[in-house]
Formats: sequence, C-alpha cells, structure tokens
Amino acid sequence: MTVTPPQATPRARPGTVRIALVDDHAILRQGLRSILDREPDLEVVGEASTDAEALALVDRMRPDIVLLDLKLSAGSDFEGLGLCGRLSSAHPGIGLLVLTTFLDEQLVVRAVHAGARGYVVKDVDTTELVRAIRAVSRGESAFDSRSAAAVVRSLNGQGAPAEQLTGRELEVLKLLAAGMSNVKIGEQLFISATTVKFHVSNIMRKLGVSRRAEAVYAASKQGLI
Repeated sequence: MTVTPPQATPRARPGTVRIALVDDHAILRQGLRSILDREPDLEVVGEASTDAEALALVDRMRPDIVLLDLKLSAGSDFEGLGLCGRLSSAHPGIGLLVLTTFLDEQLVVRAVHAGARGYVVKDVDTTELVRAIRAVSRGESAFDSRSAAAVVRSLNGQGAPAEQLTGRELEVLKLLAAGMSNVKIGEQLFISATTVKFHVSNIMRKLGVSRRAEAVYAASKQGLI
C-alpha cells in the first residue's frame, strides 16, 4: 500500500490548503510533494497510487484538494475519470484538480462533468500549477491555456440555452470565465457577493449545469463568451 499519512488526521495550520496526491508513479508524487511543500500555504497530507487507496485516503484525511492523474494503472488510461466522479459524489465540497499527460478535448469535458474543477497538463510550469491549486481551493475553476482552448474548440457551436441570459448575467458570466470568485465579481460590478451568487445560480439553471466550470464551458459552446 502506498497511502502514506498517519492514522490520525493532523491539525492543519490556519489558512493551509491540504492536498492529497493521486498518481501511480511514486517518483512523480515525490517530485510534486517536494515542490508543493516549499509553499507556506500548501501541505501535502497523503499520497495514493490506486483508486481504492485514494478513496481511503480522502475518507481519512479529508483534504481540501485532490491532485489526480487520469491513468492509475497499466490496464486503463482513464481510470482517474471514474475516481473523479466517485470522489465528487462522496465529497461534494472537495476540490478535484486533474494533472495528467493527456490533452484531449473530450477528456477535459468528461473530467469537468465528473466533478473536476480544473485540468492541467503535467508539463505545466510550477508557478501555474501552484496558482491552479490555490484557485481551486477558493472554489474557482483552473484550466491551463491549452486545456481551456481544447474545451472551447470541442464545445463550440453545440446547442443554445433554453432560457436567454440577462445582460447582468452575461456580465457575471464573463467574469466567472476569467476565474474570479463571487467576491471579486461583486467588487468589479459594484454588487454584493450574495447578489453574485444569485446570478450564478440563475446562469447555471439556464444553461442546464450544476457547476461553475460547466457553466463557463457551456457558455463557450453557445458563443456567449
């Protein structure tokens, strides 16, 4: 077994983002740990190499972020997609960030639908990876430029919203696509974060999605942003 944390959940430092690493390559996990542990606000609380280990690790350690690969065994290239869906269902508030070698338009879309809040490719710059982790920990979406472009290309021109968005909702949507939080959107538009949350809920309802990341890509698909 490669799950590494102790039996008791440690008390995190205030403001620390607790991260679980899920990848079938021990060397890569060790490299990620050494990079992330240099950041004062990030803490790797455990590692896993299979979906079963990952589920047990998350149940025990309750991390804020799970950084996971899509390929977790020699038998399947995309086992991580199923794990992503199971973790999302079991722990709705958890931040799932895919870190993988695969850059495929449909894979990015499937990962988002499975509950991922972000998708970055393994050759991403260290600074960008850390930025993505922090964004997901704040409840925002995080996609590197290639992943975002792949999804936009994949979804472009498919369908139309069942209900038209208002002008204000379109303003909120564009700022949402820029990765802003409700608070930041409110500051930009001079409205409260509660009002922004109301608009975001309406946007997701009208686009027929349940997550902020899905709303952004559904809007891209329909040419709204």
